[in-house]
Amino acid sequence: MTTTTPPPPHDGGPGDGNGHGGSGHGDGNDRGGSGLGPYGGQAPGVLRVLVVDDQPLMRSGFSMMLSAEDDIEVIGDASDGAAAIEACRELRPDVVLMDVQMPGMDGIEATRRIVAEGLSSVLILTTFDRDDYLFDALTAGAGGFLLKNSDPDDLVDGIRAVAHGHALLAPEVTRRVIEKMTTPPESTGSARRAEAAGDAGPAGAAGSRGGAGDGVVVGSSPPADTGGTSPALDALTGREREVLRHVARGLSNAEIAAELVVGEATVKSHVSACLSKLHLRDRVQAVVLAYEAGLVRPGD
Repeated sequence: MTTTTPPPPHDGGPGDGNGHGGSGHGDGNDRGGSGLGPYGGQAPGVLRVLVVDDQPLMRSGFSMMLSAEDDIEVIGDASDGAAAIEACRELRPDVVLMDVQMPGMDGIEATRRIVAEGLSSVLILTTFDRDDYLFDALTAGAGGFLLKNSDPDDLVDGIRAVAHGHALLAPEVTRRVIEKMTTPPESTGSARRAEAAGDAGPAGAAGSRGGAGDGVVVGSSPPADTGGTSPALDALTGREREVLRHVARGLSNAEIAAELVVGEATVKSHVSACLSKLHLRDRVQAVVLAYEAGLVRPGD
């Protein structure tokens, strides 16, 4: 169990021994980045995070890493899905960092119940790059899906993104999600992917989120082949369009930098410019737009 600094008596007590650490918590109306500080004082802008993993070393490691951030407070942890739900009801975190494979109730079912009760946003963090986990998590209402081999900075940024209602997918899985969303269900390619994924989730699952109920929804019809000359992309420079094409292919910033022989900071700048010029919230929306505009097509 993670050790946390006990708050004053009027703000709650230490952990209850059910797999999550104790922390002060407000009256249930302190969501959205207005968490309590370690001594019960208000700390505006601080995101309250609950870490859920069945391995104590993983819980401890993630907690230490996240606690180093000025705008993140780890308010407790849990070792399985049932304990996570109980901790959410008590502590009301802004984001739950959720493992998938755990004894008892797994992370997918816990996510479904947490989101259904409106207790918190959930960011799935798993070792396993599996389509059934991915689509089941999105169907359950997870706001994001990352792999445990992600860069620490990507994890921190992911928590911030999910806390503010943005959809987030690991670059490795983004392309698979978009292809499932944009390929007609009657096509043989779609059938093969559905079979490989165990028919684990509806094709439109990822598009039904994208944030707090106002996600991007993509129809089942494939995008028109415009050759990347859609008016929607007119605001972009040639290099920005090139970067967007690589983003849509599922490449990370580091991979794009290697492909274009530029610095990673330059790629980040281009990605930010794409999002700003196209009025998009995140990379998921950017990928959807790239497919809809014909900049890339399934199978490219």
